[in-house]
Amino acid sequence: MLDVSVIDDPTAAEVTLDPVRARLLAALAEPASASTLAAREGLSRQRVNYHLRALERHGLLELVEERRRGNCTERVMQATAASYVISPAALSPLQPDPARAPDQLSAAWMLAVGARLVRELGELMAGALRAGKPLATFTIDSEITFASAADRAAFADDLAGAVSSLAARYHTEGARSGRRHRLVVALHPSLTHTNRKDTP
Repeated sequence: MLDVSVIDDPTAAEVTLDPVRARLLAALAEPASASTLAAREGLSRQRVNYHLRALERHGLLELVEERRRGNCTERVMQATAASYVISPAALSPLQPDPARAPDQLSAAWMLAVGARLVRELGELMAGALRAGKPLATFTIDSEITFASAADRAAFADDLAGAVSSLAARYHTEGARSGRRHRLVVALHPSLTHTNRKDTP
């Protein structure tokens, strides 16, 4: 089972957005049969089987084992990943384009860059999985409390300068054995409990 899987197929994305199927998919982080899930979730076995077939058709479930119970064969299934992210590629004509009107101070542009990050990482992770190779990535996640808006602006200027200096030092244009890497740095207000409550 993967830790995270990125869904880029529109029909697979639609399947996971069904509340019952999403609930079953979450329950199948651990292997279970349709009869076990039906009892646990308060649904009929026929209804559970219907939803499991839809999830399996789109590669979101995998067969763990088959057990003979009298004249019946019980199929034990498990989700292919512990969690899923829907890629903007699933909404191909509607996905945001970070090449359009880049603006370092725009939240909309930050979202477009974030959407591209999800889409590209999804493709890279799938390729690395097929090749059986690790994917070279590096992530920093931090929170900073600024005393004032002026401090925040000064930090942003210092950060931009530091990143530009590092990029200039290590970037080697035209290196034969080199591989391009994308660097994304984002700074936004942290969500507070009140913000989460009020957010639709």
